[in-house]
Amino acid sequence: MPVKYTLSLKGNPGNPDAPKKYYAQTKSTGDITLKEIGREIAENSTTVSDTDVLAVLNDLTKALNRHLKAGKIVRFSDFGTFQINIKSEGAETEEKFNQKTMITEVKVTFRPGSDVTEMLNNIKFEKL
Repeated sequence: MPVKYTLSLKGNPGNPDAPKKYYAQTKSTGDITLKEIGREIAENSTTVSDTDVLAVLNDLTKALNRHLKAGKIVRFSDFGTFQINIKSEGAETEEKFNQKTMITEVKVTFRPGSDVTEMLNNIKFEKL
């Protein structure tokens, strides 16, 4: 199934006088919950129930959060890696750096592995 997109006319914020251009934007076809994914996995298995799968996925989520919070890079085999990244303001010296006021953003970065990269390389698109 192709990924849907629309085109949106946008200006250049760095150069307001530049002509506007059309840019592609993906459009979601919906969402799916962890519970629904658990059911889907169980439907394709003869040995586990959706309750079992959901319990494992919930525990996986907790473990991912726990290890990221501990500063680890979490590697999910060929799926990809998750890592905490931060942005901060600069300080003139190490002593003048205040983490409470100078760390301005904390986020999780995902780097796709070979399975996700292959999917991305073979993705098809369809204009709405």
